[in-house]
Amino acid sequence: MLLTMAKSITNFGTYSTCNCHTSEANYAKPRNCFIFFQQPSRKYFLSSYLDVPRSSTRVGAFAKLDENTKICKFCEVGDLRNAVELLRMSQKSELDLNAYSSILQLCAEHKCLQEGKMVHSVISSNGIPIEGVLGAKLVFMYVSCGALREGRRIFDHILSDNKVFLWNLMMSEYAKIGDYRESIYLFKKMQKLGITGNSYTFSCILKCFATLGRVGECKRIHGCVYKLGFGSYNTVVNSLIATYFKSGEVDSAHKLFDELGDRDVVSWNSMISGCVMNGFSHSALEFFVQMLILRVGVDLATLVNSVAACANVGSLSLGRALHGQGVKACFSREVMFNNTLLDMYSKCGNLNDAIQAFEKMGQKTVVSWTSLIAAYVREGLYDDAIRLFYEMESKGVSPDVYSMTSVLHACACGNSLDKGRDVHNYIRKNNMALCLPVSNALMDMYAKCGSMEEAYLVFSQIPVKDIVSWNTMIGGYSKNSLPNEALKLFAEMQKESRPDGITMACLLPACGSLAALEIGRGIHGCILRNGYSSELHVANALIDMYVKCGSLVHARLLFDMIPEKDLITWTVMISGCGMHGLGNEAIATFQKMRIAGIKPDEITFTSILYACSHSGLLNEGWGFFNSMISECNMEPKLEHYACMVDLLARTGNLSKAYNLIETMPIKPDATIWGALLCGCRIHHDVELAEKVAEHVFELEPDNAGYYVLLANIYAEAEKWEEVKKLRERIGKRGLKKSPGCSWIEVQGKFTTFVSADTAHPQAKSIFSLLNNLRIKMKNEGHSPKMRYALINAGDMEKEVALCGHSEKLAMAFGILNLPSGRTIRVAKNLRVCDDCHEMAKFMSKTTRREIILRDSNRFHHFKDGFCSCRDFW
Repeated sequence: MLLTMAKSITNFGTYSTCNCHTSEANYAKPRNCFIFFQQPSRKYFLSSYLDVPRSSTRVGAFAKLDENTKICKFCEVGDLRNAVELLRMSQKSELDLNAYSSILQLCAEHKCLQEGKMVHSVISSNGIPIEGVLGAKLVFMYVSCGALREGRRIFDHILSDNKVFLWNLMMSEYAKIGDYRESIYLFKKMQKLGITGNSYTFSCILKCFATLGRVGECKRIHGCVYKLGFGSYNTVVNSLIATYFKSGEVDSAHKLFDELGDRDVVSWNSMISGCVMNGFSHSALEFFVQMLILRVGVDLATLVNSVAACANVGSLSLGRALHGQGVKACFSREVMFNNTLLDMYSKCGNLNDAIQAFEKMGQKTVVSWTSLIAAYVREGLYDDAIRLFYEMESKGVSPDVYSMTSVLHACACGNSLDKGRDVHNYIRKNNMALCLPVSNALMDMYAKCGSMEEAYLVFSQIPVKDIVSWNTMIGGYSKNSLPNEALKLFAEMQKESRPDGITMACLLPACGSLAALEIGRGIHGCILRNGYSSELHVANALIDMYVKCGSLVHARLLFDMIPEKDLITWTVMISGCGMHGLGNEAIATFQKMRIAGIKPDEITFTSILYACSHSGLLNEGWGFFNSMISECNMEPKLEHYACMVDLLARTGNLSKAYNLIETMPIKPDATIWGALLCGCRIHHDVELAEKVAEHVFELEPDNAGYYVLLANIYAEAEKWEEVKKLRERIGKRGLKKSPGCSWIEVQGKFTTFVSADTAHPQAKSIFSLLNNLRIKMKNEGHSPKMRYALINAGDMEKEVALCGHSEKLAMAFGILNLPSGRTIRVAKNLRVCDDCHEMAKFMSKTTRREIILRDSNRFHHFKDGFCSCRDFW
């Protein structure tokens, strides 16, 4: 349809003239602002009210005219200097009201404040009463010359004599400088004095109320407008349309437009602008085409908003057609039009045309530079975006808030911490640090670059934080694996600010990271009470939280309740099934997604390959890997190859996994070699493990985890001399293994255990329980997996070492402290060992408890002596 629109535009002439209005540079996107269309000029506006009859021109030489007529003649030809000089030389008795009014009018037109003040001084020294027409002329002069305070002082002095046009002038001037509340104050005072407004009054005041978001007041004015008979005035109805769009009441705006009989270009522009503002860009373009069909003359505002609509819907062909129309209409020199074009080409993915539009601009404003910076960021060219920022600054163009936030976004996306710090230094030097949007962008940059300490430093220096500030920090803590800090900050936030749906979506990953199901449920309740559950990003975060807290049943219930699922919804569910070892359910979910018409992306394929890997579904995994290449035209990345290597290695195809790594089109990283090393441990292939380990050590020589993994392989093969050598190698390099720890949530509080933890107050009871269970296991024929003690010692010492593994301590603590029948949920930061896995199965059978253990790889559901992983992990 949009292509048809583009063709139709080229078949119509442009019905505007080349007498274009020059406007200040502005952003192409008209969101959150009104376009104030040009009213009649002030000179014309006041002449019908303020001009007093001129003295009749006398026949004869100019020299014979009286002083008043001479001054008026000087004013008529624009000779302000001589008019003022003559005024000063004249006697009070020789001057009349006409002379004073004429010279004040000329001062206003030429914006000559000093001369106007001098005339005011003469009036005061001559004892002329400042009232009526003279008072109005003085107010007009001061306001026109930018001296609003002086104008207001005189305005208040002559309040009882003020006519409606003067009230309109004052309200309009306050609105122009953004003091909408003062405009409203004057309007209400005007009503109290019984002065009836006209169409200009209501047009101005509606914009003030709308900008302040006072919808109820707007509706009251709407009723007043119709009572006073201004319902047919275009200026008033156009303002009402814009007001309702600003308030998000799109249907009310449409109704007003439909009822308007004599629509002008401003009426159509208001509809196009309002639709774009409220996210109905397709409708905006339909209104534009109707304008062409009805032969309504388009102007600059029409094309600017229509091009912005093209940018939002991604219609490059229609945008190009509008570009051509703009050139024909002589708008190619208009900065606003060029900036909007640049933005359109950028959002439509045509960077070359955006650069070309930028280079052809005669005048480049900060908006032009910022639009191009944003275009580079959108294309992933972060270094180029940062370079362009400094080039803009070197050209003498001062960055504004938008350019600062754009370049910080480039640093964040490019993970350029050092460049981000350089930008931060620039902000400090130019005193922009107190600007809230800039501070929020700085926090976001530091958070995305992994420096939460610097992010918090910025956060702590913000005097008044908004919801974005809090959400940025909470989200940053969650994404940087600092869940406790995220929950703590959320508690602080509730004392100062009300959370929103985005807060919840940022906080839920922290609960998932900690496996904090009880806290997560509390947040879920808060979401339901505040009506955030209908927001898809919140629902997706809830599903992910339940998945990572081990409650797949709740995740599935929420998933099934979502009427319109997006790709993230499906991917989270596929990933969840994979984490819980339900490979076939993951595949079924993937197939339902395809039937629903959702195309998978690279993350979805990673999730389904991971699910196949952790369920040992070799043929299915190969099928998805091949379809990714052949059907979806995606080049597999390192994470996809890692899943396939892991799948082959887990299923015992170690040689095939090794060959796949050798033939990969991209260089394998330590993760891929590490996946094969894990497979070597599962299948006890020491020879291949040694070969693979050398590749891993070369790529990540300081990662102690891989040395420990090889040491485990040697220990399981009882090659204690090799274990000793590896430990010496680790010691020489000064490497330290991350200590294993496990934690459990009881009544909303977390208890953390490390191996052989004897400091806990219940340590004696915990170890007693574990010893009793160990004895029962032996009596029933279960022997401890001694090789997992990883020490060369006697059986008794090994048994003691095994008994102290952190996950066993956490599970025993749960049995002792949770009510009978309650599921025990434990999380561990490392992979669970085989002996602890066997102990967990026995615990679930003996105590008749369901135990859910989440390790660094996956979930294990223990029930009645069996595990959901079927001993495949």
